[in-house]
Amino acid sequence: MEIFIEKTKDKSVQKSPIEIVERKGLGHPDTLCDRASEELSIAFSKYYLNKFGRVLHHNVDKCLLVGGRSEVRFGGGKVITPIHLIIVGRAVETVGNEKVPIEEIARETTHKWMKERLRFLEPEKNVIVETKIRTGSVDLRSTFDSSIPLANDTSIGVGFAPMTETESLVYHTEQFLNSAEAKQQYPMIGEDIKIMGTRNKNHIHLTIAIAFISKFISSKDEYFKIKNNLLEYILVFVRKLTAQEVSIVINTADNYEKDIFYLTVTGTSAECGDDGQVGRGNRANGLITPYRPMTIEATAGKNPITHTGKLYNLIASEISAEITKDPGISEAECYLVSKIGTPITEPNIVHLKIHSKLTKKLLEEKCRGIIKKHLYQIPHLWNGILERRFSLF
Repeated sequence: MEIFIEKTKDKSVQKSPIEIVERKGLGHPDTLCDRASEELSIAFSKYYLNKFGRVLHHNVDKCLLVGGRSEVRFGGGKVITPIHLIIVGRAVETVGNEKVPIEEIARETTHKWMKERLRFLEPEKNVIVETKIRTGSVDLRSTFDSSIPLANDTSIGVGFAPMTETESLVYHTEQFLNSAEAKQQYPMIGEDIKIMGTRNKNHIHLTIAIAFISKFISSKDEYFKIKNNLLEYILVFVRKLTAQEVSIVINTADNYEKDIFYLTVTGTSAECGDDGQVGRGNRANGLITPYRPMTIEATAGKNPITHTGKLYNLIASEISAEITKDPGISEAECYLVSKIGTPITEPNIVHLKIHSKLTKKLLEEKCRGIIKKHLYQIPHLWNGILERRFSLF
């Protein structure tokens, strides 16, 4: 294992004149795919654990959402063609003479979490769940059979800390709009929310897409009145988070004269032709950050025991967060590379890029201990993943 600690002179993102950040909310079709894959991985893990005493090999990190069709009008509407969710991957299908009910677990798990998180979707009626899950290859299954699990893949994990003000604002604004408080005040806010944040020097601009729920809005005049009131409601919230100037727009494709509105029956655009796919949405820290290091690796659905495509993205963020608790370190980026078949605690490369005024020697002393501590914890991360203590998208 090689550890590289670099004291970088690259310009910090926070000091750059321009910044772009995006977050796709919990009802966005891409986020629905991430959630479907991750919830199924957790369900498989718990089933294996309860039945066979250990988590067995699986990776269900490929999922496609085919949008449905709906007829929507002010005051109501209906879904006329259901959403089609196709989950693809590998999992242990039989142990001895006992067959694992793959399809039943997938269908029941998906309908359960969708019902809990999407208030008006009615998944038993409006979502078809299809699985294409087969047994994994012998070499990947064997990575579980070691005192320290062996890496399931040659993968990259990336993390950084802390969030910039713009990143934090985008993240927390979506969380707020999908909170119980906001839904009580504005029940017509659907779960499908996407926020694009841009910063030009000291001005932050948020472009917010919100799938409004039609049954709560009686006319186009009421729609635009609600939208204006909601705009002020959001501004009150964001002003608590930043002293910088913030401007906000909502549903910019709306057109009063042409009768164009963002209305849905269920609160997600997946009901009418907007499709989704695992890995196209938020990274492991819950954001899409093109001005930061990113990996295209999807964390959702990968097994929590051996797949470094999941584990290294989580641990890279943990390493970065702890390192930047030191007042002498303003920003950290962590890159981890695994090599398939080697212990998950021994990445091939660890590279830290640090913004700091500390000496190189002092940085080495502080960072190496933190790195090794977190690497040794990787075999125990699966407990927290199954308990949903980590946010993966």
